[in-house]
Amino acid sequence: MSPSQPLPPKENTLFKRILKCYEHKQYKNGLKFAKQILTNPKFCDHGETLAMKGLTLNCLGRKDEAYEYVRKGLRNDLRSHVCWHVFGLLQRSDRKYDEAIKCYRNALKWDKDNIQILRDLSLLQIQMRDLEGYRDTRYQLFILRPTQRASWIGFAMAYHLLKDYDMALKILEEFRKTQTKRGYDYEHSELLLYQNMVMREAGSLDDALGHLNKYEEQICDKLSIMEARGSLFLDLKRLKDAKDIYVELLNRNPENRLYYEGLEKARQAVTVEEKMKIYYEYQEKFPRSQTPQRRPLDFTSGELFRSLVGKYIQKALHKGVPPLFVDLRPLYKDPEKAHIIGDLVLGYVDCLTKYEVFTEDQISAKEKEPATALLWAFYFLAQHFDYLGSTTEALKYINTAIDHTPTLIELFLAKARLYKHSGDIQEAVHCLDEAQALDTADRYINSKCAKYMLRANLVKGAEEMCSKFTREGVSSMENLNEMQCMWFQTECALSYQRLGKWGDALKKCHEVDRHFLEIIEDQFDFHTYCMRKMTLRSYVGLLRLEDVLQSHPFYFKAAKVAIEVYLRLYDKPLTENEILEEITTVNTSFFSQCIELLN
Repeated sequence: MSPSQPLPPKENTLFKRILKCYEHKQYKNGLKFAKQILTNPKFCDHGETLAMKGLTLNCLGRKDEAYEYVRKGLRNDLRSHVCWHVFGLLQRSDRKYDEAIKCYRNALKWDKDNIQILRDLSLLQIQMRDLEGYRDTRYQLFILRPTQRASWIGFAMAYHLLKDYDMALKILEEFRKTQTKRGYDYEHSELLLYQNMVMREAGSLDDALGHLNKYEEQICDKLSIMEARGSLFLDLKRLKDAKDIYVELLNRNPENRLYYEGLEKARQAVTVEEKMKIYYEYQEKFPRSQTPQRRPLDFTSGELFRSLVGKYIQKALHKGVPPLFVDLRPLYKDPEKAHIIGDLVLGYVDCLTKYEVFTEDQISAKEKEPATALLWAFYFLAQHFDYLGSTTEALKYINTAIDHTPTLIELFLAKARLYKHSGDIQEAVHCLDEAQALDTADRYINSKCAKYMLRANLVKGAEEMCSKFTREGVSSMENLNEMQCMWFQTECALSYQRLGKWGDALKKCHEVDRHFLEIIEDQFDFHTYCMRKMTLRSYVGLLRLEDVLQSHPFYFKAAKVAIEVYLRLYDKPLTENEILEEITTVNTSFFSQCIELLN
């Protein structure tokens, strides 16, 4: 209670009830109790009651009244930490974080040891990445509540994020000493793994390895231990130990590419022969595993590559693997490999057509290849020639495949992509429309068709196409915006830009921008959640992801369109008739940004 405006016992009890009602979200009851205090002529200007009434009104969505009451309360009692805290909470609810921080700091001037205000301040500081301020606030919380786990963890994490690893490790170690291990304790396990992560980032590799060995029994995530050990052994040049770890990891998961790369380093396999020795071994050990067969294609060449890629392609064509070309596409960076792959598949098509086998030396085999092998070979060649820019050849093979099996959706998808690459977007839309008609329940085809329609500037058609899978009773544009469907919105913005509908284009760009702001805002809840649940490694990963979030291609595309549109409006301002035309189709408040540019 503010010393400048104390309440007598009866009103003080009512004020405490207001606080309790706010905490339990009983806002209407809170307003009743506030009214009982404020109707008393002696306390009609009581600052803290006015502020709490404003905060309660804000929770009921009456924002203008809320600000009016909180400001009035603050004017009546500038020395109250409650009034400043409430004003900060109000600013925070409007995402005015800088202003909220100022309010919290003012509140702390009048009650410097208030735990709740310090916690709220620390949350805003980490949200705004004021790491030094966060460290100072966490230190105060640590001094005030040294027995709480969150006090230790938050204090240590502040130093970790500031890259003062030594201090972070000292705090974590002191905290670990206070912990007692009780059976299967996931939270304690996560603490140890976080401590180990800080050690590795600090470059204390020997200490990190010793730490893993010492506390292995207390760590529940055994896979993380093995992966960390393998990496540490490699960094410490303990290659024999690293080899044993990666062999064990590959026995657990023979499809993990990183484990094979780790094993190569551990066995010092530098030449092609040394690497192939590893992969032959694992091909034999795990004959059904794909990675040991695919990985050698990246580093082999010449006849060895021809032999390996031939076996790989034959197996995939036999099974009917639609994304085979996507799998092999990275190899096309090397023209020689692209040429070898093309020659091989052309040969397979020739032999399959004549003898129903892949190569002439298989003619005497009792088992013939299934009819689908030829179909998938045609499909592969169409994509192969499309990638190389030979549109005529690509069309020939895709049409042959469609004649062979006219009901396979993937063929129409490939044909549409081919037309798109050649610049005929209208024909691409026609092909995808056919594909979509073959399976109207396939959301992927539906989305692709909508995307191509947008590329052809058929915005209305794309919206109708998407409406088949959006919520009923709501326009598809609104529903796609709710679902943060950013591929649709970026394509929509580009389409409107091409059509010269600048307001609509900007509207879509700002929708994408709003999604990214929401994703950044959503991290706010995790600041307390992750401390409580001890998911510390994931939390640090989240913070680092949020820091680079706006480098995402969706954001980049939308920003580029918005910049181009704004520059175009600045260079060639709209006429009054064009402005009126835009205002009829676009939200007036949004379009005011464009008008400001013109002025």
